[in-house]
Amino acid sequence: MLKVNLLAYTPEPEKVVAAAAKLCYSGAQIDKLLAGLTPEKSREFVERLAKMGHESPTEHVSFTFAIEGVSRSLLAQITRHRIASYSVQSQRYVRLDGFEYVTPPEVAADPEASAAFEQAMRAENEQYERIAALLKEGHTRRLMREEGLTEAAAAKKAEKLAIEDARFVLPNACETKMIVTMNARSLHNFFRHRCCSRAQWEIRALADEMLRLVYPVAPALFAAAGPSCVKGACPEGAMSCGDSAGMRAKYASLKKGALN
Repeated sequence: MLKVNLLAYTPEPEKVVAAAAKLCYSGAQIDKLLAGLTPEKSREFVERLAKMGHESPTEHVSFTFAIEGVSRSLLAQITRHRIASYSVQSQRYVRLDGFEYVTPPEVAADPEASAAFEQAMRAENEQYERIAALLKEGHTRRLMREEGLTEAAAAKKAEKLAIEDARFVLPNACETKMIVTMNARSLHNFFRHRCCSRAQWEIRALADEMLRLVYPVAPALFAAAGPSCVKGACPEGAMSCGDSAGMRAKYASLKKGALN
């Protein structure tokens, strides 16, 4: 099950963004700029920046998320957002006997498909464990013979070598965990692409939850966050969902709920 926590973020993010932007046009000392920025003034200035489309100052604040219960399929998608930092649970070093997995909602809703999916996951796990055991046994014997290791030392070293190759049988559905850090500008880009109704269901759910967490921290900074249609025209052309009004209502409600 998807679980997202906002671990850390730049203190007073709207004040930092406002100060960075004001500095570009001011001869004042930075400490004086900061002293004059109350929360209200910072918010007003950030709102003005958003209307101007001046985005570079928002790169000075960042947000770090702990993400669990997502699939390796999602990992392949989120890492396409390259202006971010990722630390991901390694299948090379972590043995995944009895691994957890993500079931697509459409699969879960179909009893026959769900049963077949669960059977496939059990089979994948059995093969993973079997391959890992066979490789570990072979590596242990080789290490004892070639390197003169004790059986215990050889088995410990063989474990890593075994799961390093056994992981190739693991499915995209296999759950993973990660810590992700993005600056505010990158987050806006992420939300534009991944909150869209055309985004894949799993990463869309993740994007919605991340937006729900950051909005109360910096409401002016993320006032227009969401799919492109929240603040302008839909860029999807013939592939548009055709419900921009509904999407705007959805994200207005999400942000309102996030403050409660």
